[in-house]
Amino acid sequence: MKNNYSQIIKKATGATFIDDGQLIQNLWSNYGEIIRFTLEGSKYRSVVLKDVKLSINEYHPNGWETDISHNRKLKSYRIESEWYKNWSHLCNNCCKVPKLLDIEYRGDEILLILEDLDDIGFSIRKRSVTINDMKLCIKWLANFHGLFMGTKPQGLWEKGTYWYLETRPDELNKLTDIKLKNAAWDIDKKLDSSPFQTIVHGDAKLENFCFSNDGLSVAAVDFQYVGGGVGVKDLVYFIGSCLQDSECEKYETELTNYYFNELKHTLINKDIDFNLLEKSWRELYSVAWADFHRFLKGWSPGYWSPKSYSERITNRVIDNLWS
Repeated sequence: MKNNYSQIIKKATGATFIDDGQLIQNLWSNYGEIIRFTLEGSKYRSVVLKDVKLSINEYHPNGWETDISHNRKLKSYRIESEWYKNWSHLCNNCCKVPKLLDIEYRGDEILLILEDLDDIGFSIRKRSVTINDMKLCIKWLANFHGLFMGTKPQGLWEKGTYWYLETRPDELNKLTDIKLKNAAWDIDKKLDSSPFQTIVHGDAKLENFCFSNDGLSVAAVDFQYVGGGVGVKDLVYFIGSCLQDSECEKYETELTNYYFNELKHTLINKDIDFNLLEKSWRELYSVAWADFHRFLKGWSPGYWSPKSYSERITNRVIDNLWS
């Protein structure tokens, strides 16, 4: 493993010794791997290498092996490299991301050498969280959205999030909920209608947050679907990644209030009418929920109870679209 990467790692870090590497994980659908290397002779004790292989891939765990899916993933990895090259350095400690140390293109491969978040004190990964844990991640999102408020996503996805409707025709075609299917484009337009746009992470699930060892903050990874949008897209997706459907309803008010309080703080020195922004995004919270639910129902048909929170909120959004 080491022989394939020694040159770029030594160039990026000045290391005199590199171990054989430890596989952290394979990328989704086997598009590559993420590896941690321990170093000697460098100010970095370790680095993380993300090796993306852009060759044709024939495996998807849920059977979505299509040209549309493949091309979407290719674009997502190219955009992630653009993010790390030209955008990630703008993030501060309030929305911590790994520092890019080097990037190299080898034919159909992209090699990203990244700061090891474990080594700088963000070594905790959680599969279940308390509400206070969630608030650390929501604070990160608020700071991220506030930092990039009003910024054009040049070089990134024009519209962020991996479930963005225009990139998901396969899932839309499989959607059996005709009412939702007919409303899909109007839901998308509604989200675009807000005058307050920012840059969203696009895949802000719990698994993409690394908790600090002191329990006081988080850092985020995985920027394949970073791009333009309203911040509540990230917020609803994050909440849904942490809580069961009924819990999402139970904690909705507490978590959304916390998000907007934190967002207000991040925008205190910006010339933005926060009251108008909050009104716009609060109204779009349910719309963003319905947008993601549209994707889920196409991706996993037949799973959703008609009495669930997600179904009720989506039906309410649809009913209000044309009222």
